[in-house]
Amino acid sequence: MSSDPARPAPHVLLIMTDQQRADFTAAGGLGLDTMPFVDALAARGTAFASAYTSYPACVPARTSLLTGRFPTAHRVRQNSLAGAASFSADLLDVLREAGYSTHFVGKPHVHRGPEDFDTFRGPYMHTRGPAGSAEDAGPNAEFDAWLDALDHGVHPEPTPFPLERQLPYRIASGAIEAIDEADPNRPMFLWASFPEPHNPYQVPEPYFSMFGEDAVPDRAAGPEAIADRSAPYRWLRELIEEKRPGYDEGWRRYRANYLGMLRLLDDQIRRIVEHLGPRADDTVIVFLSDHGDYVGEYGLQRKGAGLPECLVRIPLQFTGPGIAAQRRSELVSMVDVLPTLCELIGVAVPEGVQGRGLAPLLAGEDPPAREFDSIYAELGYGGVAYGADERPPLHFPYEGATFDELNSVTQSGGQRMVRVGRHKLVVDADGAGELYDLDADPAELHNLYDHPDHAGVRAELLGHLVRWMVRVADDLPTGAYRPKTVPHNWRWAAPSTTTRSRDLP
Repeated sequence: MSSDPARPAPHVLLIMTDQQRADFTAAGGLGLDTMPFVDALAARGTAFASAYTSYPACVPARTSLLTGRFPTAHRVRQNSLAGAASFSADLLDVLREAGYSTHFVGKPHVHRGPEDFDTFRGPYMHTRGPAGSAEDAGPNAEFDAWLDALDHGVHPEPTPFPLERQLPYRIASGAIEAIDEADPNRPMFLWASFPEPHNPYQVPEPYFSMFGEDAVPDRAAGPEAIADRSAPYRWLRELIEEKRPGYDEGWRRYRANYLGMLRLLDDQIRRIVEHLGPRADDTVIVFLSDHGDYVGEYGLQRKGAGLPECLVRIPLQFTGPGIAAQRRSELVSMVDVLPTLCELIGVAVPEGVQGRGLAPLLAGEDPPAREFDSIYAELGYGGVAYGADERPPLHFPYEGATFDELNSVTQSGGQRMVRVGRHKLVVDADGAGELYDLDADPAELHNLYDHPDHAGVRAELLGHLVRWMVRVADDLPTGAYRPKTVPHNWRWAAPSTTTRSRDLP
């Protein structure tokens, strides 16, 4: 790894998808081979089987990726608040200081813009390519207009445009151009950010027919389970049904399209990685998603209500020089990516970073169990939670079939989640709790929070949750008294490993 001063800093290729469930690849446990190339990359490197988002919405999660901080600290809890991000230095600051050229292509949806990169191709969003660009004319513009007209729905037929019009194909082509333009005398950072498999759910042939409706895996829980879910779930289900009556009848097509989109993405990721050529041997390739998707669970689409595993678990893998071929079970988070990259390129972790460096894990070492025996995530805009029978003000009018799942009901108040081993705890701002045994109940249908036989487990997880909530309290600005730091930011490691990583002034 680049912590060796004799080895040049590696290139870094960050590949990100949007709204991808962790369990919808063969390596993730699905019975269908949706992403063979990405799975092959994982097999050559380190894949984390239990990786989590910080918050199941785009901008809060992406801000956590770049800053290494949870939303409580970076202060971005809505997709409309990217500019509010609070941090001392983020991933781009670190890379520029280390001499990297920086390149972006795709969907940003974060506090950084074109001026922050050496080259920037975007922004792409879910229904269009870059407005006003040279490619925003002719066939691409026709496709984008068609895509926008889907109104984020599920298209029941093959997309009537060729593969070359698809946003992932155009983004991969832009990434290839960026690789060719990068200064060969500097280490390169390239962030390729795909808007898919986020809605709208559409895919051309051959991907449309690749995973037939009769072959898609059954749901763990359909709409019959919604009655036992919390009020935001029920409100979201009623909202979607009001806007798109009978929408759930097509859940198999929804799943089939989603799986086809994953294979389309896989082929475009292959194009990018293979274009690295000899540089691939000196490139750290990080693959992850910002959060998951219901893909029909509970009779729901997209995201929005609650912190179920289908929304909070994400794919996360590292491939590159010095990274061992292994699949690890530690509970990790997307906030761990920034400090890990700092370790891999041999630079200091910025102040205020809450994530943990994973470099020892990537090298095959076993960390202190206490540091990685739990993981934490957040949800909620704040304020007092709206009830399921209320109609609060919405940030745009829901005309026709349009709706926003990240609305004033599903995001009001707040929830905090902790997972420890096979158990998972969710507590909201009113003190209501959920406790699940994920081994026995992976769909989270049986709430054990008030079950007397699980009082001990509940108490243990509440203790873990309190510990996490103290940990994610912001320690910026540091002022005259700087916090003690420890190697890899492993704050809960055994005492023998918690020596200071540098002298304080």
